[in-house]
This record gives sequence, structure tokens and C-alpha cells, in this order.
Amino acid sequence: MRHCTYIFIFLLFLPSAEAVDLPGIKEFIDDMVSRHQFKREELVQVFDAAQFRQDVIDAMNLPATAKPWLDYRASFVNAKRIKGGMQFWMKYADALARAEKQYGVPQEIIIAIIGVETLYGRNAGNYRTLDALTTLTFDYPRRMEFFRSELEQYLLLAREQSFNLLNIRASYAGAMGIPQFMPSNYRKIAVDFNGDGKIDLMGNAQDAIGSVANYLRVNGWKPGEPVAVRANVTPNPDRPDDVYAARSMSAWRELGVTPQNSKYSDGVYAYLLDFTIPGGKEYWFGFNNFAVITTYNNSVYYAMSVYQLAQELHTNARYYGFNRRAPL
Repeated sequence: MRHCTYIFIFLLFLPSAEAVDLPGIKEFIDDMVSRHQFKREELVQVFDAAQFRQDVIDAMNLPATAKPWLDYRASFVNAKRIKGGMQFWMKYADALARAEKQYGVPQEIIIAIIGVETLYGRNAGNYRTLDALTTLTFDYPRRMEFFRSELEQYLLLAREQSFNLLNIRASYAGAMGIPQFMPSNYRKIAVDFNGDGKIDLMGNAQDAIGSVANYLRVNGWKPGEPVAVRANVTPNPDRPDDVYAARSMSAWRELGVTPQNSKYSDGVYAYLLDFTIPGGKEYWFGFNNFAVITTYNNSVYYAMSVYQLAQELHTNARYYGFNRRAPL
């Protein structure tokens, strides 16, 4: 049967490895056999080859967003990523322009996400996907159900793509490829953007470009709408505690919070964001498209870094021959 071919290939190159001795694996195998018709003996050997990674647990417990904002930002909005982003733009200009036209997502945003995620494909992960997802599924109770679902999706994806399970690398959270898609998003949202008949996020930048744009579109990106803008906040003792709820601009103005750019009409809704900087706080309004970026990584630090890297790319565009008139 063709759908089992990847398992047989995998077994031919199976190295000796200590089995992961974690509760729940047998029941997971039972479920995969029952619902997806995997062969039990092959899955047993797969998990015998999986290795527990304490460093995965450690990384989950100390994410990058534990850093102060300016330290976090400096990791992603810097000369190296700006230069790399412009080189990536020049190399894949046609695919990026096509993705913007098809999905409505600015090219700068697509590039910035790939730049923040993997430095344009250079740092796609050092963990075996099998090890990371197995460790998190069976020894990370806080998000066990999420990672169990992703492990299931990974095995299905591997069967569909004929992956060698020991060769596929990922982040410590199991995100894969140039755009760092979790297995569920790889299966449901990734696209064959270069038209070669297969979806390859591991090595094909064009598929990654189209897939990032499609991801944002699926999650609610609104073409032509803003992402974020700096805000001015005046002291107001009557301002309610839930200032981070979405409000219309007219409501924010009544609370003493105004956008630095006056073009936003009273009916536009936004969240108020704050970032700690030397001497106090820096305030921003985040709009719908900012919230969409957080679906890629649930962190306002992440979304703001993507946005500010995209702004830098936009500023540099004209020096590289790209005609980008509308500001982000």
C-alpha cells in the first residue's frame, strides 16, 4: 500500500535509540491505528526511535518573549535581517508580487514573517520534529492536547509527503520549514505556489511565500487596512482598567488616547498596546491586521517586530528599485 511506503523507508535507516518511556504512547498508537489505519508495529518502531528532549521542555518554559521588549526587538529588527530581506525580495520579486495580488498581503509583511521566523530559511530548526512533538505531547501537560493533535497531523503529513521521520527538522515547538508551519497548518493552509504539483515548505521559498500569504488571508487579513500606528496617551484618572479592549477611535479620543496620524476615522476599531522603553512606555494602536499577525505567534512582541521589520523593508524598497508608494 502506497500510504505506508514512508514507514518502510524510515525503518531501513532506523538507528539504535532508547525508546521514549512516557505514559500515553500506547493509547496514542491505538488511536492512530483505529482512526487512520496506520500499522501498529510500524508506529511502535517509530516511537521506539523517538527521543525525549528536556531542552524542548526548557525552551517552552522560557520563551524569547521573556526578554525585555527592546532586547527582543533587536533580535529581529536589525541590519542583518533588513539586508537579508531585501536580498530575498530581489530574488523572489515575481512570486512576492503575485502573492500580494492574489492574497492581498503586502510583500513586506510576507518577507518580514519569513525573516523573523527563520532568517529567510537559514535557521529552520535544529530539533527532530518527531522528538519535539513526542516530548511535548507526552510530557508537557499545559498544552498536551494541542501538541497531541499536532503529532497526529505530523504523522498524517509524513505519510502524505513521504517524509523520512528522522530527517525532518523543526523548532522546539515542532514548527517546520521556511515559514515555520505547524503540521496542521502545513496540511490545511500551505499551497503549491510555484505550480510544480507538490507543496514543499522545507526547501521551496515560493511555496513558503504563497503559504504565508494564504495563512494571513485565512486568518482574517484585510487588504489595504493598517497594521499599527503610534498613539499619544494623555493622563486621565477616569480611564477604565480594560484599556486593552478594542474600541473605536472616537471612544479612544474620549479617553485621551489619539493616533499620531490623524487619518483614522472615528469608526475604526483598534487595541491599545504598550511597550516598555527607557524612561517609560511607548504606546501603539494595533488594528485588525496586527491581531492577524499574532495568530502566527501569539505575542505582541512578535507581531510588532514583524511590523517594524516590514516598515524597514518598505523604507529601503526604493533603493532596490521597488516602487512602494502606500505606507504600511
